Amino acid sequence: MSEQLKIAITGVSGRMGSMLTETISGSEQAVVTAALERPGHDWVGQDLGTCLGGAASGVTVTDDPAQAFADADVVIDFTAPAATIAFAATAVQTGTAHVIGTTGMTAQELEALAAAGKGGLTVRAGNMSLGVNLLVQLTKRVAAALDEDYDIEVIEAHHNRKVDAPSGTALMLGEAAAEGRGVTLDAVSDRARDGITGARKRGDIGFSAIRGGDIIGEHDVMFAATGERITLRHVASDRSVFARGALKAALWTRGKSPGAYDMLDVLGLSEE
Repeated sequence: MSEQLKIAITGVSGRMGSMLTETISGSEQAVVTAALERPGHDWVGQDLGTCLGGAASGVTVTDDPAQAFADADVVIDFTAPAATIAFAATAVQTGTAHVIGTTGMTAQELEALAAAGKGGLTVRAGNMSLGVNLLVQLTKRVAAALDEDYDIEVIEAHHNRKVDAPSGTALMLGEAAAEGRGVTLDAVSDRARDGITGARKRGDIGFSAIRGGDIIGEHDVMFAATGERITLRHVASDRSVFARGALKAALWTRGKSPGAYDMLDVLGLSEE
């Protein structure tokens, strides 16, 4: 068996950080070698396994990104935009591949991320599940096949603690629909409806966001015309699907050249 891939996890106390730790611990192909938290967090200086309520793991939680990344092959990062941009620069400095699941990034933040990660190896996706990335491809194909008689609406639902809307996955789907129609999403995106908004503009791609309870993630792409509707749907019932996808992305980076990649590359679904 080849040597285990060494992985650092950022935001290790969060929902995804904890799930990633559990998922990687069950893999024979990878091992968690570093865990990162923000300065002042209670877990800093403590053993990761103990913090998670289990046996000691020998991995001490640190607040120093350079230290965390130095001995890792890959860092998996589900945090916040500003933190992810800073981590990208550190990953380049340490020669660590950067797998990014952070969502809610503006166009300006994405530009800053690209600049910070220039020269490094990054895999970034608004959603890392196999099913969602297949849905992205289906959305693009259906949008290309149907004309503007079909209104497109992306409807997403998440738990009540999610801070960004539309979700990163919803935006991925909107981008796919726009690409299928040969337009840019910025030109046709319809995100805010309140009050007397007037009739829907032909060709717009609409977004609706639902927040409540402990919903992990539900995404529908509806193509609605007079007399019929077509709905493509993905439902995540277990957060581990995202952790497994992130681990798959991390393993995929082994031996890859520097560059900016996404989950379609990882899954072999990208179109040359």
